[in-house]
Amino acid sequence: MTRDTSGTAARDAPRRLYADPGLPDRVFRGVARGGGGLVLAVMLLVGGFLLYRAWQALSRAGWSFLTTETWEPDAGRFGIAAVLVGTVLIALVAVAVAVPLAVGGALYISEYAPPRLRRTLISVVDLMAAVPSVVYGLWGLFFFEGQILPTARWIATYLGWIPLFRVDGADPSDPLAPESVYTSSTLVAGVVVALMVAPIACSVMREVFSQAPVGEREGAYALGATRWGMIRSVVLPFGKGGMIGGTMLGLGRALGETIGVYLIISPVFEIQWHVVQSGASSVAALIALRYGEASEFGMSALMAAGLALFLMTLVVNFAASSIVARSRSGAASE
Repeated sequence: MTRDTSGTAARDAPRRLYADPGLPDRVFRGVARGGGGLVLAVMLLVGGFLLYRAWQALSRAGWSFLTTETWEPDAGRFGIAAVLVGTVLIALVAVAVAVPLAVGGALYISEYAPPRLRRTLISVVDLMAAVPSVVYGLWGLFFFEGQILPTARWIATYLGWIPLFRVDGADPSDPLAPESVYTSSTLVAGVVVALMVAPIACSVMREVFSQAPVGEREGAYALGATRWGMIRSVVLPFGKGGMIGGTMLGLGRALGETIGVYLIISPVFEIQWHVVQSGASSVAALIALRYGEASEFGMSALMAAGLALFLMTLVVNFAASSIVARSRSGAASE
């Protein structure tokens, strides 16, 4: 005797549920997808345009474009090795200065400041992020550079045994030695860029810190934790994704900063590892410096430099997105 199980299996199979989202939700979903697709399309168009304009220079230079230090396109000798290293050094100095300021400011605003002062500080930070970069550049050129020279001399005197802080041609034992060897340096440009980066990173971190779960905050207090203990065990672990995201966002801004760096640095087309010594370089500043006088082939070389900066910025942003998505705060925001 056989048993028919087809009807039972059909009844036991889970039914697929479908809910009509309604016209407003469908419109919103379509607009969101269209916006995301438009952003990707614009990025592809920008990259394609740069590649098209840079192809003439890239086809002639080949891989030497990444290893050559000099910049003489019309003579056939050009590359971004020097300006690429200078761009990375300026960005690293900016991040090293900006991240502690951003973390401290975000923690104070979200955890310590009174409510009335908190609103004022949030507005001030947002206004600082909106200040044009040329204002920061002029401030760094006419005021900050003269103020940081004693610090640069001290770093070169007592930390000059580290190759990064050594200054060629400086005599620390001579108090009358000229200070021009410390001006227009990577350090000055990096600190000025850090002031542009810090408000952006602070805003991102503050927003994430304020979203730390209230239940976990109260639980930490109930177990006898102090305010700093609660921040260390609850807020900072939860906001790790925001800290990384804010740092990477600031790094992307620092890599592409143009006018502020262009006003401060004294361009050198050789790899300059000494951050305190006069002379620095940047891809964005190179483009601003040589754009007006470039020939047709020189313009193609500048487009190639812009393409390299574009790709480097994309890599940094995609790496930040992947790290943030794996963090707790990044997953909670999805």
